[in-house]
Amino acid sequence: MSGRSRPRSAFLFSFDNSYARLPQSFHRPARPAAASAPKLIRFNQGLADELGLDVTDTDEGRLAQIFGGQVIPIGAEPLAQAYAGHQFGHFNPQLGDGRALLLGEVIDRAGRRRDIQLKGSGPTAFSRNGDGMAALGPVLREYIVSEAFAALGVPATRALAAVATGEQVVRETMMPGAVFTRVASSHIRVGTFQFFAAQGDEAAVQTLADHVIDRHYPEARDAENPYLAMLIMVAERQARLIARWLSIGFIHGVMNTDNMAISGETIDFGPCAFLDEYDPRKVFSSIDQRGRYAYANQPGIGQWNIARLAECLLPLLDVDEEKAIEAANAVLKAFGDVFQGAWLELFKSKLGLTGEGADDRLLITDFLELMHQGEADFTLTFRALSKVAGGSGDEVLTQQFNAPVSLSDWLSRWRMRIGHGRLPADLQMAMETVNPVLIPRNHRIEEAIAAAIYGDFSNFHRLVDALSQPFAEDPATADLRVPPTPEERVTRTFCGT
Repeated sequence: MSGRSRPRSAFLFSFDNSYARLPQSFHRPARPAAASAPKLIRFNQGLADELGLDVTDTDEGRLAQIFGGQVIPIGAEPLAQAYAGHQFGHFNPQLGDGRALLLGEVIDRAGRRRDIQLKGSGPTAFSRNGDGMAALGPVLREYIVSEAFAALGVPATRALAAVATGEQVVRETMMPGAVFTRVASSHIRVGTFQFFAAQGDEAAVQTLADHVIDRHYPEARDAENPYLAMLIMVAERQARLIARWLSIGFIHGVMNTDNMAISGETIDFGPCAFLDEYDPRKVFSSIDQRGRYAYANQPGIGQWNIARLAECLLPLLDVDEEKAIEAANAVLKAFGDVFQGAWLELFKSKLGLTGEGADDRLLITDFLELMHQGEADFTLTFRALSKVAGGSGDEVLTQQFNAPVSLSDWLSRWRMRIGHGRLPADLQMAMETVNPVLIPRNHRIEEAIAAAIYGDFSNFHRLVDALSQPFAEDPATADLRVPPTPEERVTRTFCGT
């Protein structure tokens, strides 16, 4: 990490840094490393407006200096956050921001507190002999997927900027370096609580819980037990979030406790991927050797992670340990109930089902099983079903299946269930508002990254622009909807650290 001072900029961040005011054990000071030739790749003007940042008179060179970490905005208090975490089930008592630093917090135009974080900006006190840098590929991947999530309406961190540093970083080979500017409701994780609980520091756990309640769950403050109320609310948000992941065919790939945000946002898009053909056992992450974080395992892992959070909070739930454990177990049971309810409602919407049907869950699971048997593309099959609901012929649906299956019986059951007087055009429109036609296809992301490494960012920009309208059937982006050919298929994704 460079020890030289950074110039300060009057760039219009209006910082109010609550995390920096927490005790020193929560964070360490950090400074970005020097970059020889920072160059702006992309700046998210829409998000900047949302955050209340006025960059009208700021040129691209200045933006590159700021978001490449070479100019520290006035009011910023750069720090690396401390946290621990279970990684693939194994506990590490100290992780922390090893390649990221929190510049500070702003209050956006809607009155929400948002973190501004530089990722890949150099080593920190938590780098554990790592270089703290980010390669260009993971930065572009996170930019693409986080903004796609925003357009899909799924809670997630956001991308404010991507900057090429002009430096080379060593991974399997030498790769161009980059810095990603991430915006989040906060970067507090389950692992943040674990960091202090592992040390037996109950006072710090309570301080952190108070901070989380004030920041994310103020309604919990009036509850009989604010800490139990907070745990319930965190669990409910996570259950609904994971149901949303499943509804769009998303596989996070590295659901460690240090990658579960207390705010209920999706965080860390390292080895993530989207399903092409539906397979509940699908794994893409190269480091997930045993399929712990496979598509269908995600709800159970989410519940497991909440159990680890509950363990940290036990002393705050009740002075009687047995009663505290009983309360925590009730939250874990409720997690499953909330997830199942959210999953059912989301998939009912995808199938055009309204009201209550006794066999709705079976109708959904039978369709998914047919998709699995028929190696059907997850995204395009639901979109095709929307068109069938609008009056298109069944062949629009059947052509999505790559292996022979019989859909006639299922379609008869489905038509009987949706036959409640809605006009076909209205039903199709309703289904197409929840069934995207365009997702961040794994092979398209890799295609954009491969070109960008050689200086061509046109595929990256085109993909980001197209994914801002995931439900629109724009002829100009029809090629981006197409599943990969066998030669284009991506079978492994990598975390990029």
